[in-house]
Amino acid sequence: MESRSRLLTCLLLAAHLWVCVSQVLRIGGIFETRESELVSMDELAFKFAVNNINRNKTLMPNTTLTYDIQRINVFDGFEASRRVCDQLALGVVAVFGPSHSSSVSAVQSICNALEVPHIQTRWKHPSVDNKDTFFINLYPEYTAIARAILDVVTFFKWRKLTVVYEDSTGLMRMQELIKAPAKFNLKVKIRQLTPGNQDARPLLKELKKDKEFFIIFDCTYRMASELLKQLSSMGMMTEYYHFFFTTLDLFALDLEPYRYSGVNMTGFRLLNIDDPWVTSTMDKWAMERLQGPKQDSSLMDGIMTTDAALMYDAVHMVAVASQRATQMTVSSLQCHRHKPWRFGPRFMNLFKEAQWDGLTGHIVLNKTDGLRRDFDLDIISLKEDGTARIAVWNSYTGMNLTESDRDKNNNVTDSLANRTLIVTTILENPYVMYKKSDKELVGNDRFEGYCLDLLKELSNILGFTYEVRLVADGKYGAQNDKGEWNGMVRELIDHVADLAVAPLTITYVREKVIDFSKPFMTLGISILYRKPNGTNPGVFSFLNPLSPDIWMYVLLACTGVSCVLFVIARFTPYEWYNPHPCNPSSTLIQNNFTLLNSFWFGVGALMRQGSELMPKALSTRIVGGIWWFFTLIIISSYTANLAAFLTVERMDAPIDSADDLAKQTRIEYGAVRDGSTMTFFKKSKISTYEKMWAFMSSRKNTALVKNNKEGITRVLTTDYAMLMESTSIEYISQRNCNLTQIGGLIDSKGYGVGTPIGSPYRDKVTIAILQLQEEGKLHMMKEKWWRGNGCPEEDNKEANALGVENIGGIFIVLAAGLVLSVFVAIGEFIYKARRNADIEEAFCFFYGVQSRQFQRRGSTSSSGTSLSTDLESGRLLGDDTD
Repeated sequence: MESRSRLLTCLLLAAHLWVCVSQVLRIGGIFETRESELVSMDELAFKFAVNNINRNKTLMPNTTLTYDIQRINVFDGFEASRRVCDQLALGVVAVFGPSHSSSVSAVQSICNALEVPHIQTRWKHPSVDNKDTFFINLYPEYTAIARAILDVVTFFKWRKLTVVYEDSTGLMRMQELIKAPAKFNLKVKIRQLTPGNQDARPLLKELKKDKEFFIIFDCTYRMASELLKQLSSMGMMTEYYHFFFTTLDLFALDLEPYRYSGVNMTGFRLLNIDDPWVTSTMDKWAMERLQGPKQDSSLMDGIMTTDAALMYDAVHMVAVASQRATQMTVSSLQCHRHKPWRFGPRFMNLFKEAQWDGLTGHIVLNKTDGLRRDFDLDIISLKEDGTARIAVWNSYTGMNLTESDRDKNNNVTDSLANRTLIVTTILENPYVMYKKSDKELVGNDRFEGYCLDLLKELSNILGFTYEVRLVADGKYGAQNDKGEWNGMVRELIDHVADLAVAPLTITYVREKVIDFSKPFMTLGISILYRKPNGTNPGVFSFLNPLSPDIWMYVLLACTGVSCVLFVIARFTPYEWYNPHPCNPSSTLIQNNFTLLNSFWFGVGALMRQGSELMPKALSTRIVGGIWWFFTLIIISSYTANLAAFLTVERMDAPIDSADDLAKQTRIEYGAVRDGSTMTFFKKSKISTYEKMWAFMSSRKNTALVKNNKEGITRVLTTDYAMLMESTSIEYISQRNCNLTQIGGLIDSKGYGVGTPIGSPYRDKVTIAILQLQEEGKLHMMKEKWWRGNGCPEEDNKEANALGVENIGGIFIVLAAGLVLSVFVAIGEFIYKARRNADIEEAFCFFYGVQSRQFQRRGSTSSSGTSLSTDLESGRLLGDDTD
């Protein structure tokens, strides 16, 4: 008996020592189960964490953690209150769960009254007057999540988006985004999924019809999984859509079917999977789950959800806080006595002060409200090789980009490799033309041209294949009065085509509805018109260098100078001279500057030939010098201008610019209907162009043409001017010498490759175009397709030889002068002959009278001498008169 008593005493002492050395802490868990699952994910994570803590003796070396688990139905708040009272009666240091809001409130009120920490790992919106001092939530604080969503929208530069939420809590998480439009110029539409109905296809159909390409889904991961399947079935899993899921479990969904669809899918991730310890823990979890019952079918096999990770971290936070708590005892609490746990406030403070690097990152709690504020969210995006982190959002520092420029450069062609793009275009020489062939051609082989060569080069650089399709309505793209688009622009808006490779002009209104690459060709609007007829050269073309007025003034000046010279020469004594210098006593003096000689002097100086008459007096020399200077300038100007007028054929163009078109109505003008040129005049605020648009709009049926081919035909056959791009005019004028460009460029613009808004191809196509431009291939392609046979008559335009039609008038003047001289000579001869006949008749009459007087008087010899003298005097008088 004595030995037995000693043995019993030893056992009691050992038990007492074990109790003193090893302490047991109990935690309680209340978990809600669904009909489709036997055990909730939170309960599995709860047990997994407790087992890992007990196996790891470094965290709680002298303490064993145990648990009490209670299961309740969803929405059963009364049952939750009863079960938590049972757990408090057993003595627990903390209560975990449940997850639904109604049950949470019931449990929270009891824990707050008995001062036992209540730990939550699900999202809960705290009330404004929150007095739950014993409430702790490891789920990220809701206002921080709201700021993170807004920062993501700002990061992606969205200007128009749609929010689709599952329940009212989603609107709380979107409050920052809902308030953002006034500040960030956002257009936000809000839609709600049908409660209790997982078929969202009617709503998705409306989003597709309304062309809502940027969508935020606020829903659970189960609903997100169903949405992805329905989006795929409706053909919305394309690169033009960007879906953002606010659930923290996007990474846990099975995204394998969507990896190669090109869709933009983004979400949050709280788990820090880059940490090796986190990866090892998740692997252990996966091994246990694969051995147990099958989890939710929407999740990947063995994956740990965010809620499970938060539950794991919450249990570890209890262990960290308990390690620092000394001499803490757990007592049984009764709900009906309202006697709180005396170590509750102390343990609560230790819990809030504890820090832990867990599965969900570094955990720090706010000491005032027990909420988690300082945390990191990974921004993950779906890539072809799976989900990848592209940025990190911190609750204090905001967005930090993690994707390096090197990765971007390496992935320039990855998203286009082995993809087949639909390319819309339009028939337009020389951009896209049907290829002439004896064989029947199909597919892309039917076409050729500048745009086809450009497509081939882009395909070689980016690695994609393409299918060329002509636009259905044959139009480039313009808005009607209702704001609806047509042509290639409409096909890009409707995502019928991925690219528009054509002479599609980059304009402001188009840029608002589609995206453009950098321009691959620059140009401007100009006027296409028939080449004006050259003026037919006349035989008197040599008179053209001087205007008729100048010719008249020159003749008047020559006549006036001749008259002035005649008067001055008569007035000055120095122009009179003795015609017989050998007889100084002679009183006979002469003056060379008669009226006829003065005119001859002026004409000789004007013709640069001079005359035998030279002025002697100073006054007449001044007149002569001034006249010579005048003739020098006139003749030099005439000679200089004569070369240009006789060697260059002048063009008689009725219009020279857009202003000339606007000022007249005889020549009709217009542009291609619904093209960028028409839009330019329609939207222009410049008075000249407004006037031109008023003219074109008043004659829409005749002024506006269907395409360039119709317009060119009208220019050639009627009095019509076509407003079109300068590159097209350059191409046309190289092949039709009857057409030419009139005036300069009205504006400056460029052709670009069109893509739908938000297309991932735009930037890559831009990089490829810049590469082609630097390599000079764009210039070589233009030379290839624009080079024509040329117009022969323009080759030697500056070296035309002068023909009879240019200077034949000079020969006519010469012949006329010769003929005139002959007639003048004949006139002079007749005049002189008649004058001499009159003189001889007068002489004979005088001689007969004198003879009869001599015979009657019987004159002496002296009288004969006198007669002889008189006769001689009469002869001399006649000679002088002649």
